[in-house]
Amino acid sequence: MMEETEEQSKTEQSDAKQPDLSLRKGDYDGESLRLQMVTWNVATADPPDDVSSLLRLSSPKSPDLYIIGLQEVYARPLRFLSDIVFDDPWSHLFMSTLAPRGYVKVSSIRMQGLLLIFFSKLEHVPFIRDIQATYTRTGIFGYWGNKGGVSISLSLYGHKLCFLNCHLAAHMKYATERVDEFEYIMDTQTFDCKKAPTIPDHRLVFWFGDLNFRIQDHGMHFVRTCINNQTYNLLWSKDQLIMMKKKEQVLEEFEEGPLDFQPTYKFDLNSDTYDSSGKKRKPAWTDRILWRLRPKAPPPDEQENNVTVDAKQVKQLQEDEEYPLKIRQDLYTSNMEYGISDHKPVIGLFTLELRKMYETPLVRLQAEGDWSADIDAMVLYSPLQPFSSSTWDWIGLFKVGFTSLSDYTTFTWVKDDEVAFNDEVTQVYISKEEIPVQGGDFVLAYYSSTLKCVIGISEPFKVHESKVAIEEGLVPERINSLDKTVAGDPFWN
Repeated sequence: MMEETEEQSKTEQSDAKQPDLSLRKGDYDGESLRLQMVTWNVATADPPDDVSSLLRLSSPKSPDLYIIGLQEVYARPLRFLSDIVFDDPWSHLFMSTLAPRGYVKVSSIRMQGLLLIFFSKLEHVPFIRDIQATYTRTGIFGYWGNKGGVSISLSLYGHKLCFLNCHLAAHMKYATERVDEFEYIMDTQTFDCKKAPTIPDHRLVFWFGDLNFRIQDHGMHFVRTCINNQTYNLLWSKDQLIMMKKKEQVLEEFEEGPLDFQPTYKFDLNSDTYDSSGKKRKPAWTDRILWRLRPKAPPPDEQENNVTVDAKQVKQLQEDEEYPLKIRQDLYTSNMEYGISDHKPVIGLFTLELRKMYETPLVRLQAEGDWSADIDAMVLYSPLQPFSSSTWDWIGLFKVGFTSLSDYTTFTWVKDDEVAFNDEVTQVYISKEEIPVQGGDFVLAYYSSTLKCVIGISEPFKVHESKVAIEEGLVPERINSLDKTVAGDPFWN
C-alpha cells in the first residue's frame, strides 16, 4: 500500500475534531476539586520501586482524588487467590505511597487482571457516599475476566459519578467488536441506586483503560515519521476511536482531550523503542481517558410536542440548575519513564467545578477525655442529619496516615457498646484492652453499613503511651499485634 502524504492526511485530520472542553478557565464559580486519573496496562509486571512520577507527587497542586485503573495485573490462580485475601502488590504500593500524604483508599474492585482503585484526601471521605462497585466479563465467551470492565459508582458531595476501567478486544480488525463490548458493559452494569441505576444515569462518567483502538490505513513509515516529528494531529483522522465516535451513538456523548502525546503502545520492554520484534506492531493510542457529562434535559416548554417529560427528567433538570457540575481537563499525557510494560501509562488531570449538595457530615465524632491503654475509653457521637443506623454500624480507631478502612487499629460495634445516649449525643465504650499500648496520633471514623461508607471522622487526637505496660516490662509490639485478633473484622460480618 502506498504511503500517504502529509498533505493528504492534513485534509483528513481536519475532520478529527477535538472536543470543546466543558469548562474554560475563568468561566465558572463554585467549589473546585482536582482529580488525577491514571490508566496503565502493566502486562503482568511486578510494580516498580517508585511511582512518584506516575502520581506527579512533586506537582505544586495535589489532587483531591486519585483514580487508578490497571489492566493485565498478574492473575495466575495462586497469586490471584492471595490477592483476594491480602492487598495485591500494586494496591499496596499505591496505598503506602499515598497514605503518608493524607490519602485513603475509599474503594477498589478487581476482576482478574483488571484493577480499579479510588483514593481520596481524608477531608472528603465523609462526603463520598453510596459507594458500589461491579464488573462485567467480555473475554473468552464472558467466563474469564481477561477482558471486560470494572466500575465504581459513588456520590461526591451529592453528585453521582461513575469510573469505568475497561480492557477491550485486541487487534486492528476488531474495532466494531470493541464498540460492541463497550455497549454491552454500558447496558448490563447496574447499581442499587434509584438516582443512578445504570452508568448513563450518572451525572459524570469517566471511561478509561486499554481500549485497544488502533491507527488504521496509515502505513508504518508514515506513522513513525509523524511520531518522530511530533505531528500527532496528522494521525487523528485514522484513529479508530475518533472515527467510531462519529458514527456510534453510544460513543457520541463522550469527550476526550487532544492526543498531543506519542502513542503508548507497543514498546520493547525497558526502552522507548517501539516494537522491534518480528511482528513490528504499528504504534497506537490504545490507552485512553474519556468522560461524559449527562446531557441536560431540555426545559418542558422546549420539549417537542410529541415528547412527554417524566418525573425523573424534571428532577434531573432541577438538579442541573440548582447544583451545577462542570469539568475541565488540565492535562492529558503519557509518562515515558516506565519501561516494565509494553504500554506506557496515561495520565489525565481534571478540575471539577461543583456546587455541593451537602457540606455537613452525617455524624460528629470525638474522643472523650484522655486515652491510653490503662483505662477504658469513651467515644461521643452526635447525628447532625437523619440517617438510617444499623446494628452493623461500627466506629473504628485509625492511626493518622492509615491506608484504607481495613487499616484500623481496633473498632467497636456502635449498638453493642452504647452506654448512654440522648437525643443529641451517644456515648460508646471501648475497652482498654483494645487501645494501643504504644499510643500515637489517631482519628475515629463512623462507618454506616447501610450507606456502605464513612459518614463522620473526628479531629486527630493523642493516645498516650501505657504507663502500666512500661512499668510491667510488657513488649508493646506484641500487645499491639493482638489488637485486631481480639477485635475481629467488621467487613467479614
